[in-house]
Amino acid sequence: MVRAGDDEKMPMVTALVRTAFLVDAVYAQAAREHGVTAQQGQLLCVLMAHPLGMSDLGPMLGLAKSSLTGLVDRSARRGLVERVPDPSDGRAVQVALTASGAALAETFYDDTCARLAELAGRLSGTERGRLAGLLARVVEANEVPAVFD
Repeated sequence: MVRAGDDEKMPMVTALVRTAFLVDAVYAQAAREHGVTAQQGQLLCVLMAHPLGMSDLGPMLGLAKSSLTGLVDRSARRGLVERVPDPSDGRAVQVALTASGAALAETFYDDTCARLAELAGRLSGTERGRLAGLLARVVEANEVPAVFD
C-alpha cells in the first residue's frame, strides 16, 4: 500500500478512486451549501441545456425509474423543475427547469465548476490540459453520459 510521504508514485487505480472521492466530496459540499442534494444538483445541471424526458434522464443520472421519479417529484415540490408536455410525443412528458430552478442551476454550476477547477490549482496550464485530455479519453472510451458539461 502506498502512503502519503512514500517516494513511489500513487498507483493509477488508487489515484482514480481517491480522485472520485475528492470530486464527490466537493460536489456534495457545494450542493449542501446551495440547499440541494447532490442528485438534485446533477438534475439541475443536466437540464440546463434543455428539457429532457424521463427515459433520457434515467441513464444519464444512473437511476432506476422509481428513484428518478422520486427525485423529480421532490425537485418539483421545491419548485425547481416541472413536468411539461413533450413536443414530439403528446403522450409523454419532459422535465424542465422552472425559473427559480434555472437560476439555482446557474449559480450551482458556476460555483461547482470553480471549486472543481481549484482541485488542479497546483498544476501548470500544460499539466491541466494534459489531465483534461486524458480524463476526456477515459470518459469517452466508457461512454459516460454528459451530466456536467
